[in-house]
Amino acid sequence: MEYKRLPLGIYQANCYIIWDGESRKAAVIDPGGDFEELKMFIENNGLNVEYIILTHGHGDHIGAVSEVKKYYNAQILIHEDDYEMLKKSEKNYSSQMGYKKVEIEADKKLNHGEIIRVGNVSLEVIHTPGHTRGSICIKCENKIFSGDTLFAGSIGRTDLEGGSFEQIIASINEKLLVFSDDTEVYPGHGPSTTIGTEKKYNPFLKV
Repeated sequence: MEYKRLPLGIYQANCYIIWDGESRKAAVIDPGGDFEELKMFIENNGLNVEYIILTHGHGDHIGAVSEVKKYYNAQILIHEDDYEMLKKSEKNYSSQMGYKKVEIEADKKLNHGEIIRVGNVSLEVIHTPGHTRGSICIKCENKIFSGDTLFAGSIGRTDLEGGSFEQIIASINEKLLVFSDDTEVYPGHGPSTTIGTEKKYNPFLKV
C-alpha cells in the first residue's frame, strides 16, 4: 500500500490517496476541494481511481466529490447513516462552508466491518459514530485514516446535527484504542499521530 496526504479546500481537510503500487488502482479518501491539485497528483503518478471513500458527509470533506466522480467515473462510498446527508446541501453544510452546493447520491452504502479492495490493498471500514451518525475510519495495515473522529490531541466536534460526545468517546475507546500503540493515525485535519500517543496525551481520552 502506498499513500499520499493532500490538505485541500478552504478548511485544508486532509485528502488521502491510497493505491496499490503494482496495479496502480487507487481510492481517494475525502476529496475536500482543489480538484486540479488532486488531479495533478493522480495523473503524475499514473493512478486509476476506482473509489471515492467519504469518512463522513460534511462539506469540508466532500468539496470536490462531484468533480472526481465525473472525471474518473469512480464509485462514491459512504456509510449508510450519512447517505442522506450527502444528497442535501443543507444537511452536509457545503453551501454554508463557502463551497458550491454539493448534492450527490453515493453509489454504495458502507457498513461496519466491510472490506474495500483496491487492487491488492484491503481497506477495512470501522463505523465510529459521534462526529456524525455515519462517521467511519478506514484501517489499512497498521494505519487508520480517522476522518474527524480522532485528531492528534483532540477529537471531532459533536455540536452539529447527528453529533454526540458520548458516542464519539465510546467509538474511540471501543473501536480505535483497541489497536496496538504503534498503529499510525491519519486524521481529517492536522498532523498524524499514533494510538499510543493519544492514549497517553489526548486530554479527551483521560479516564
